[in-house]
Amino acid sequence: MRVTKDLVAASATPIVLGILAEGESYGYALLRRIGELSGGELDWTEGFLYPLLHRLERLGHVEASWQAVAGERRRKYYRITKQGRAELAEQQRQWQTVVGALKQVWPQFIPLEGTA
Repeated sequence: MRVTKDLVAASATPIVLGILAEGESYGYALLRRIGELSGGELDWTEGFLYPLLHRLERLGHVEASWQAVAGERRRKYYRITKQGRAELAEQQRQWQTVVGALKQVWPQFIPLEGTA
């Protein structure tokens, strides 16, 4: 199963901000973490992630700095800002509303396809 583009786009900001709330990270590590969190169902590309990170940086939700790692090339690390934490809290409130509504309209007794 692959998650639709619309759902991926809608969830991208809160996912990235949530991961960065755990601690700073760089692009490849973010892609790996997203894959881990989704059990491999969210298969983001660099072409999807980096424009999102740049947009979050322009909005002031994240800040970035280049850091040297011993024996490796420099990496651009991203960290969430105070403004980004406020945006994450707002995103959480909005998603809780959506999830609450979905729970009310999805019958709990009907197993999803492939889970029976």
